[in-house]
Amino acid sequence: MDKAIFNTNYKFNSLIKKYTGKVRDVYHFENKLVMVVTDRISAFDVVLPKPIPFKGQILNQIAKKFLKLTENIVPNWVESVPDPNVTIGKKCETFPVEMVIRGYLTGHAWREYDTGKRELCGVRLPDGLNKNDKFPEPIITPTTKAKIGHDQDISKEEIISSKLVCKEEYEKLENYTRMLYEKGSEYAYSKNLLLVDTKYEFGKLNGEITLIDEIHTPDSSRYFYANSYSELQEKKENQKQLSKEFVREWLIENTFQGKKGQKIPVMTDEIINSISNRYIELYENITGEGFFKRNTENMLNDIESNIKIAL
Repeated sequence: MDKAIFNTNYKFNSLIKKYTGKVRDVYHFENKLVMVVTDRISAFDVVLPKPIPFKGQILNQIAKKFLKLTENIVPNWVESVPDPNVTIGKKCETFPVEMVIRGYLTGHAWREYDTGKRELCGVRLPDGLNKNDKFPEPIITPTTKAKIGHDQDISKEEIISSKLVCKEEYEKLENYTRMLYEKGSEYAYSKNLLLVDTKYEFGKLNGEITLIDEIHTPDSSRYFYANSYSELQEKKENQKQLSKEFVREWLIENTFQGKKGQKIPVMTDEIINSISNRYIELYENITGEGFFKRNTENMLNDIESNIKIAL
């Protein structure tokens, strides 16, 4: 089985601190960040115990493509991508909310709707929708950014009234979110995919709103196949999707949703390989290119060397 990265522990000159996220190891320097995208996988805000080969490379390469594709819409943080698993970029002051935009009723939104709720993050939802139906217009359902535990749904009104983000800047974030989603949707459709929902994170650099982190990857987004969407909806069958949702569904089937007292099911080699293959499938579909697996033999050393050269 190919090797995978669960964590990194590099020592660099002038390093200020290292932050370990759910998936990324972020090395902080005075004016820049080095983001190493590991092969960790999280679901229900819990990091699963085993990494997925090539997942980090896939996320980093898809993000690289889409950040380049959208830099005319909003400036972004990227300076260089010196390694398949690494992005180096500008350090920004982060907004404390994540901007989630949904074009279809699925995932968390469907789970809420299915219990009878007709309002999500202050947005009214029409009655009579089925799972995976397209919304009349995409809806924005922000969440707080939790350092530990679960992100929480929050409305535009709550964000502004609690002064998490001022009204003028929040409306700019909404505007950028809609434009980025439109661009991502157009591109996805050209590859026979529907960009179902996604999230964006923003920061400020010298007073300017800047797109940070990753965009349009299978960790932050869901995709359906466009050519089978209508037929499957008519039959009320599940959509085939390229996203992390299939991992969540596997966990739910095995009675795990990140709640207290629940045990993470055993991740067999078969499960790990199937998840890795689904990530590769998404990469090839969304980019239209064959996936080139990096050499995993001395991966940690290779990453360290490439970062040192770039710094």
